[in-house]
Amino acid sequence: MSQALAYAAQSATTPLAPHTIERRTPGQLDVALDVLFCGVCHSDLHTARNEWHNTLYPSVPGHEIVGRVTAVGSLVSKFKVGDIVGVGCMVDSCQHCQPCAEGIEQYCENGFTGTYNGPMFGGENTYGGYSSAMVVRESFVLKISHDEASLAAVAPLLCAGITTYSPLRQWNVGPGSKVGIVGLGGLGHMGVKIAAAMGAHVVLFTTSESKRADALRLGAHEVVVSKNAEEMAAQAGKLDFILNTVAAPHDLDAFLALLKLDGTMTLVGAPDSPHPSPNVFSLILKRRRLAGSLIGGIRETQEMLDFCAKHGIVSDIETIAMDQINTAYERMLKSDVKYRFVVDMATIG
Repeated sequence: MSQALAYAAQSATTPLAPHTIERRTPGQLDVALDVLFCGVCHSDLHTARNEWHNTLYPSVPGHEIVGRVTAVGSLVSKFKVGDIVGVGCMVDSCQHCQPCAEGIEQYCENGFTGTYNGPMFGGENTYGGYSSAMVVRESFVLKISHDEASLAAVAPLLCAGITTYSPLRQWNVGPGSKVGIVGLGGLGHMGVKIAAAMGAHVVLFTTSESKRADALRLGAHEVVVSKNAEEMAAQAGKLDFILNTVAAPHDLDAFLALLKLDGTMTLVGAPDSPHPSPNVFSLILKRRRLAGSLIGGIRETQEMLDFCAKHGIVSDIETIAMDQINTAYERMLKSDVKYRFVVDMATIG
């Protein structure tokens, strides 16, 4: 065992503060790494404040992790000391159910083990990337091939990137597709970049006129202010696919009406209270589908990282010191970041 510096919440009502945790001694199939950068996800806030009512304390969030390998187990074959690697939302799964065999460990029938907050169906707590060092099973470590100068901006790809990439791939977005992205935040801005790189015609939906220019800069071909009834009506029945990234309850019918026959809207935002139920006629009259998607498996996450490296895609970020994390949470609630906070973990000491 070894000790690592971390920032942890001790309860739902206390701010994150310095804390010391223990990391296991690397086993034969383990990779040890120093954490260089860790993105700040809305899930971190939900967990630290127990908004999903399942938090194990002390809670050390962080699942958008870029690090440098410091040691490898004797049976590790994919990595060596000095490699730049990534760790995303999972650090283990059962490895023997059908989803795991198919490389979609995020749907493990026995519950994947989160990078923080432990296994889905209960078990020992795990501590995430708001820490100086980690030890992770080799099969849940990812290769980073981006230039080292962009590593801070690569970190959010490990959650925001794969959360948007996976449904875009699953629903075959590409040239000839007209795709709506709802929301221009940490997830939405990645959805715009990735869908555009896949060759789709991208329409960004936002409640804020002030985001129009930025959405076009990021790669959107059109921008619709969803509060504008005329702009919304002009898109009715024209979209093949909608990726809805908004993590607050809102009217889904307004967006379902924009889908073509057999169109799909996939939800990836996770609000802390339910959306209003959609009207069944929004679905049945054009055989539309309302779906959901959860991150991606390790194989697909590696595919996403390679795709983003090939196309020069990283997240738009604001780098912060570790002791600014509580302020960052409050700013994140106000959407006061473009578009992802990333902690420079060199500041944790």
